[in-house]
Amino acid sequence: MKQIKNYFYLIVGVLSVLFAFTHAMNGQLTLLSEIDKTSLDLGTKTIVRYVWHIITAENLIFGVVLIFMAFYREREKVRFVAWLIATVLLTRWFVILLFTMMHDSASLTVILTDTIAIILLVVLLLIGARVKDK
Repeated sequence: MKQIKNYFYLIVGVLSVLFAFTHAMNGQLTLLSEIDKTSLDLGTKTIVRYVWHIITAENLIFGVVLIFMAFYREREKVRFVAWLIATVLLTRWFVILLFTMMHDSASLTVILTDTIAIILLVVLLLIGARVKDK
């Protein structure tokens, strides 16, 4: 059995996979089921569905990649991937924040959970990226 080389990547990977499943389930139970009840045209409903599931797929891919990275022997070679994932997560958060502020700044508390999750993942990723090879 391979030995874990970076526990930070492993933790972020597991959390990302968990977030992928909770994001998909939350979407099905709340937003996506309600969209079906609206008078929006089918094209708009389809766009909302695939945009929602793009984030689910990103989280799942990030999680699987990070779990593999946790066991990778030469950490220096995967450090760039950790930085890239952190950049994508921060960009995602910035877009969420920007559009919430532009269209519904009164409900900034709605994005508090996303903010906490993304900041936690990014901090753990950046700590993991600082771990040196022995």
